[in-house]
Amino acid sequence: MGVVTLTIDNKEVKAEEGMTVLEAAQSAGIYIPTLCHHEKLETYTACRICMVEVESRGRVRLDTACSHPVANDMVVKTRSEKINKIRKTLLELMLAHAPDSAILQEMAEEYGADKGRFEKESSFCIHCALCVRYCAEVKKKNAIGFVNSGTKREISFVPEIASQECWKCKECFPLCPTEALQAAYVLAGALTFPVAPFELR
Repeated sequence: MGVVTLTIDNKEVKAEEGMTVLEAAQSAGIYIPTLCHHEKLETYTACRICMVEVESRGRVRLDTACSHPVANDMVVKTRSEKINKIRKTLLELMLAHAPDSAILQEMAEEYGADKGRFEKESSFCIHCALCVRYCAEVKKKNAIGFVNSGTKREISFVPEIASQECWKCKECFPLCPTEALQAAYVLAGALTFPVAPFELR
């Protein structure tokens, strides 16, 4: 596999062909924020918080760093007025779902996001799908998935599987940027299996 040279935030970076802008940036010690990315999982591009400006062959476009492949002579900006404004709005939308999330609050402070800008939604989930994807792609259990659609989309455990698998696993819990996963787990356990082993441990 060949090596390409690109510029990220005025820094020359060498990366292997096939790498994404995010991977190239990380290899060079350049920080790009992410919420739905995980190195063990397939690219998902749900949170869009890793949005960057990419200039290639004379064209400038916005794209997610986690999905955009590197190319020779590509120029990438990870911060700009436009990018900062996009991230600010995205964070404000997510804060409407999870205003108490420590991760979101920290990022909101950095980008000047107002957690009260949008009306509060009856959900703690920001739809990063880290738990759903990790359970399906890494653990191969499919104990958790999405129900409903649009703004009513929520994560939900499959009790028949979760009661057998989740109490001894919970590897997805640390991945959740909000309290949604733990809340869904406790609710599913209380409604279906009120006694251990489905209790939160």
